[in-house]
Amino acid sequence: MISLKKIPTREEAWELLNEYNKEEFHLKHARVVEGVMKYFARELGYAEEADFWGIVGLLHDLDFGMYPEEHCTKCQEIMKERGIDDRIIHATASHGYGITVDIKPEHEMEKVLYAVDELTGLIGAVAIMRPSKSTMDLELSSVKKKYKTPKFAAGCSREVIENGAKMLGWELDDLIQRTILALREVEQTTGLV
Repeated sequence: MISLKKIPTREEAWELLNEYNKEEFHLKHARVVEGVMKYFARELGYAEEADFWGIVGLLHDLDFGMYPEEHCTKCQEIMKERGIDDRIIHATASHGYGITVDIKPEHEMEKVLYAVDELTGLIGAVAIMRPSKSTMDLELSSVKKKYKTPKFAAGCSREVIENGAKMLGWELDDLIQRTILALREVEQTTGLV
């Protein structure tokens, strides 16, 4: 059987995500990462691929809701069965590099996803603790203060974030600041923090 490799539309990707994820937290996280990925696509010179980067962000945790023990492994199987483009399969799986899979992020898009997945959660946690509950007035210094507290957003791996910054060749502060800016845009366009 010949498989047609397809890039799902945003609507198809959202439908697929909802098939495997029911918790609002996970669906919100997917939308936030989608927006952050689109932001970075434009910022890094891949504007014509922004929607593709967004689909990768939206689907990156496809298998997490139903198969948390097989995270980044089961999604490959699900997407292959659906004939989804190999670039999406590789990119989404590679964000689990060194944690659940040995698929290394290679393309700049994959490195960005690897770096920002955990970081968006940490920055979001800082933002919702502020009186404004917003990223709009969030500064790098506030994030760095909480970042240094291991018990704060303990589920957000600092090691992964730092490795992601290194993969991109960026200083950690630069990655955090750029991600704050990306999250501000997401908040302005979607209302999500």
